[in-house]
Amino acid sequence: MGIGLKVRRLALLAGMAACAFGLSAAEAAEKHKIFLSMSFIGNDWQAEAANMVKAMASHKSLADKVDLQVQVAGPNAQRQIQQINAMVQAGAEAIVIFPISPTALNQVVKNACDKGVKVFAYDAEITEPCAYNVHIDQEEAGRVTAEWLVKKLNGKGNIIAVTGVPGTSVDDLRTKAAKEVFAKHPDIKIVGEAVGMWSQAVARTELSKILATRSWNDINGLWMQVGCFTANSMQLEAGKKTSELLPCAGEGSNGGRIQMLPEGTNVEGAAPPYAPLGAPRISYASPPYSGALALKLAVEAIEGKDVPKTTILPLPVVTNETIKLCDEGTWAEMKAGCNAFKPSLVSNPGWFASIFSDQTPEIGLNAALVGQPEN
Repeated sequence: MGIGLKVRRLALLAGMAACAFGLSAAEAAEKHKIFLSMSFIGNDWQAEAANMVKAMASHKSLADKVDLQVQVAGPNAQRQIQQINAMVQAGAEAIVIFPISPTALNQVVKNACDKGVKVFAYDAEITEPCAYNVHIDQEEAGRVTAEWLVKKLNGKGNIIAVTGVPGTSVDDLRTKAAKEVFAKHPDIKIVGEAVGMWSQAVARTELSKILATRSWNDINGLWMQVGCFTANSMQLEAGKKTSELLPCAGEGSNGGRIQMLPEGTNVEGAAPPYAPLGAPRISYASPPYSGALALKLAVEAIEGKDVPKTTILPLPVVTNETIKLCDEGTWAEMKAGCNAFKPSLVSNPGWFASIFSDQTPEIGLNAALVGQPEN
């Protein structure tokens, strides 16, 4: 038998074997086409979450299964709708999405589901029943942090509130829950409020506007979805002593957590304001690994495994009493409970530190920093 005939015969046999399992030869070799649909990306959290999704897709357990493509709609629901339609037409098997609205995408998501596409929302919710959702309890986040601040202020004082990206379920639910807590304490007064877009830079701009007509001495505390690191820095710039820093209930940025460490703690790479200050804080986070977990679950759903429609992640909460520095940022250290990283490991103070989950052993520090998976 000639070599050419042998090759053709082997190819025919491979095709017949694939068909025996209900697959064509081409299908047997194809990866799952999955899209990452991002909306607003102008903050550290979104960049970090995207890194972790990409790292998950490139991990050895998924690299041969997943063809990941990324699209960014910006804070525009209509554009995100258009992009989702195009993803479906391009043959998406799953779409992992940070939705700009919990309701505006419902019809396009239902249309995608009707065509067999698995739609997984991370961090923010989609209310269409066919969608899968992976997130923390956002109301719990707003409530717990507001209760901490009220207790810290003994139920009395002027506070500034800085919210997140308007229209998202994350911002709506956190803000609603926090204001319900504050409303129970009539001596707690919100004397300044601004939209912070989950950005340290925007928080600085908005705080500067509020402080144009007020002094730090008129403020007793802060409730900020993002911006405690910046608020502490601004207070030092204004001449406050570290012992005078205001209690701040806010995000899990690494800079803010380093500031929570007792003043004088020796931390490699630390320099004010990215340094231990003993700042009074409660630090929480929507874990940026939520998108990576959503991708992992999407692959499982495509492959026929039973995946819950809603996955509620544990709320990472750190206080001055529970802050624990990671020495090298290894998986074992994080599993043991460390929750802040040396500036020598993480140069960006706005980077989010709540990256550990037993559900995502494929990704760790390098995934969050540069999109590289664990071995």
